[in-house]
Amino acid sequence: MRTISRARLLPLLALAGLTTTLLTGCSLQQDAVCAGGQYPVLAVNDAGSDCVDDGREPAQGWARYPQGKVPEHVGDKWYEYWRTRTLDENGRIVAAPEV
Repeated sequence: MRTISRARLLPLLALAGLTTTLLTGCSLQQDAVCAGGQYPVLAVNDAGSDCVDDGREPAQGWARYPQGKVPEHVGDKWYEYWRTRTLDENGRIVAAPEV
C-alpha cells in the first residue's frame, strides 16, 4: 500500500477545502431579508413580512420591527424568532396566527 507524504497531503487537503468552499459558496453567504435601500416590516396582528424603501413609512397594517429585534438575513436569530410572533395594534409582541 502506498502512503502519501505530508508534503503532498497538505496541498491536497487545501485544494479539497477550496473546492468545497467554491461548491457551497451560497451557504457561506446569507440572503438578505431586504434589498439594499430597503428595510423589513411585519404585518400587524397577522403573519407575514415585507420590505419598504428607506425614507418611507410602512403602510397601514404594517409596522417596523422593534429596535434590536430586526431580522437581517434569512434564517438568522430574529428571522426565526418572528416566524411565530408578530406585533399587535399597541406594539406588543404576540403570537402570530398560524398560517
